[in-house]
Amino acid sequence: MKTTQIIIIAVVTVVIVLGLIIGLGMKGIMASGDIGVIEIESVIISSKYVVEDLKAFRDDPSIQAVIIRVDSPGGIVAASWEIYDEIQKLREKKKVVVSMGTVAASGGYHISLPADVIVANPATLTGSIGVIMEFPIIEELLKKIGVDFQIVKSKEYKDIGSPHRRMTEEEKELLKDVVLDVYDQFVDAVVKHRNLPKDTVLKYADGRIFTGRQAYQLGLVDTLGSFEDAVKIAGDLVGIDEPELIYPPQRLSFVDLLIRPMEKLLFPRIQYLWR
Repeated sequence: MKTTQIIIIAVVTVVIVLGLIIGLGMKGIMASGDIGVIEIESVIISSKYVVEDLKAFRDDPSIQAVIIRVDSPGGIVAASWEIYDEIQKLREKKKVVVSMGTVAASGGYHISLPADVIVANPATLTGSIGVIMEFPIIEELLKKIGVDFQIVKSKEYKDIGSPHRRMTEEEKELLKDVVLDVYDQFVDAVVKHRNLPKDTVLKYADGRIFTGRQAYQLGLVDTLGSFEDAVKIAGDLVGIDEPELIYPPQRLSFVDLLIRPMEKLLFPRIQYLWR
């Protein structure tokens, strides 16, 4: 082999070795690790998959922090509370950052409350602290098609909210008491997690929505930014410079696709929902 070839090979080898050394050295300086990302989108009807994903990240030692991307107007109260409770449990073991998307209102805001940091886009629609309960009435429709119902019930209020008749004023008052109790729970959660006086929260807990910037000015969120900003914040909380984002598997059954549109129309629900 000629001397020139030997020199070229030697130089290339040195360059490669130096590159590896520098690369490994930089990796040693730049801390890396995994950050889980859970996306909560559209109306919250069921908590099943979200709770499963939260538990999986909580128990996974490779996941150092979790970002919850919320893009939801809210939904069923019970499902929102189950997600809220599971996020509280997750926070006992991991750092949690919420990144608000286009909408994070009502139940979408409620489930965000337990996070270590809430990041809202300046144009996010959030707030809508309140409760709504809706009952479809199909009495007139049934009359038109010649269908009637006979009701046999154990006590006076057993068919309260039935779609086959309108409620009495007394029944409306009974259900209003239920709505107000759930509303009080929502308000108490805001007071607890945002460290705000209850009187202050009540001023804005009338169902109104806010932009992310307004919410920040009111103390309802911690900072303004994008999803990328939320990633950086989560990394900073756990000392990760180059986080690898880990997403759970996407799951939506054929039954979900069939039932979800009909469920919204047919069944009365008590909801943290912004319309």
